[in-house]
Amino acid sequence: MLTLRKSNDRGHADHGWLKSMHSFSFADYHDPQHMGFGNLRVINEDRIAPGTGFGNHGHRDMEIVSYVLDGALVHKDNMGNTATIVPGDVQRMTAGRGVQHSEANHAPTSTTHFFQIWLLPHAQGIAPGYEQKHFKSEDKRGRLRLVASTDGRDGSVRLNADAALFAGLFDGAEAATIALSPQRKTYVHLVRGALTVNGHALSGGDAALMSQESQLTLSDAKDAEVIVFDLVA
Repeated sequence: MLTLRKSNDRGHADHGWLKSMHSFSFADYHDPQHMGFGNLRVINEDRIAPGTGFGNHGHRDMEIVSYVLDGALVHKDNMGNTATIVPGDVQRMTAGRGVQHSEANHAPTSTTHFFQIWLLPHAQGIAPGYEQKHFKSEDKRGRLRLVASTDGRDGSVRLNADAALFAGLFDGAEAATIALSPQRKTYVHLVRGALTVNGHALSGGDAALMSQESQLTLSDAKDAEVIVFDLVA
């Protein structure tokens, strides 16, 4: 079964310094039909204005993944990590039993455009943690590159959650087909461009929610960047 979630159907928040699109219920956006998918709880597409950001705040019992599209995101936390996240980077922060952090766009003129992703962890109360890796564009060109997984295989970021994330860049005749487990769920989020997913045409911001499917086929791409989630049912 495949269900489309169109970009314009997402929740929207405009705080001036922050413009955000919510795929699932978050903060003031509440939709009981979209509370998450499998163990995927949040996908926020955020745009942070120059010289602004999220002040120091706390999280617990969540795996938080940041994926930057444009600009740079400066991260600081009470674990002692200070890092700049740029396009191609995948950052995982394990909130565990509690962590404090801030995120900012220090650029004077350019907007930071990024995805904030939350996954439910496999256990509560674990030790907080941090990991960040860079994945070159050529490694994602015309294929789905594993960028995060439970066991950290193939050089991916390690998740404390039963999930895997793949990222891909597709254009023209570039296509990919992968086998899926019908006992799991698959969430395909088209970051930008155009792409056909199992025969369904998607535009930037659209998503395909898949259950009990045995195959994923991506084709007919135009300047497409896509994130694919393998999730518990």
